[in-house]
Amino acid sequence: MAKNAKNKRRERAAPEPVVEHVDGGLAELIPDRDRPRGWTLLIDGAPQSHVDLDEPSYLDFAYQRRLGHIADLTAPQGQPVHVLHLGGGAFSLARYVAATRPRSTQQIVEVDAALVQLVRKELPLDAQARIRVRSVDARAGLGKVADGWADLVIADVFSGARTPGHLTSTEFLADVRRVLKPGGFYAANLADGPPLAYLRGQIATAAAVWPELALAADPAVLRGRRFGNAVLLASDRTLPIAEWTRRIATDPHPGRVEHGRELADFTGGAAVVTDTSARPSPEPPESAFK
Repeated sequence: MAKNAKNKRRERAAPEPVVEHVDGGLAELIPDRDRPRGWTLLIDGAPQSHVDLDEPSYLDFAYQRRLGHIADLTAPQGQPVHVLHLGGGAFSLARYVAATRPRSTQQIVEVDAALVQLVRKELPLDAQARIRVRSVDARAGLGKVADGWADLVIADVFSGARTPGHLTSTEFLADVRRVLKPGGFYAANLADGPPLAYLRGQIATAAAVWPELALAADPAVLRGRRFGNAVLLASDRTLPIAEWTRRIATDPHPGRVEHGRELADFTGGAAVVTDTSARPSPEPPESAFK
């Protein structure tokens, strides 16, 4: 009887999901059954972020791991960096940088003020982390950042499950490059499915701004077999292709990296996106999150 009572107390102590309406839709914080202080954030049913408050250096989603590898390769190990996050989610990547590169200075631009409030309340940031959060539109927030401030800019902006069109153009990317230090990295989480027209257009657009590009994704996504995430890396300096490729190939969900001629062939002469032609990223199919 005592053992059963103890088990019941443990069950009662298990965290419960948190559900609130935010500006961008219905936000759900779902406890991770395998990690005592792990949580997954969903907006209108679409997974946005995973956070482990006990181990902020742990990245669960495949695309977040690929972004984390970029953060690792931005500068020598442990060196503090300046990072601008366009799109906040549950602040997963900012927590990762703070844990792996102490004394780094970071800015998060997240338009959904209600989401920011929810995350701060339920998944509080380390009080010692040098992270500033602004609740403004990503492009407007980008425009307020000083020239040459960032070592790394990460764009992971979704309204529901789609990236707004005004964050997909050469004009937007030119402002990102303005904010980057010489040799800085731009990393973007892109989502697309067959026939991959949006993804190809984003690569062509980035190629109009930066001389060096690489793309990482699940091979099935690159072949146009299913909807999924792809991570774009761009810079004005030679990219650490070999090391990024090695890390991605040894992840729990291995991916493939395309660059150089192979990436140009994949792009296939897609048109560059401007403010006048920009459109949101495609709507994911209903099966994408099942």
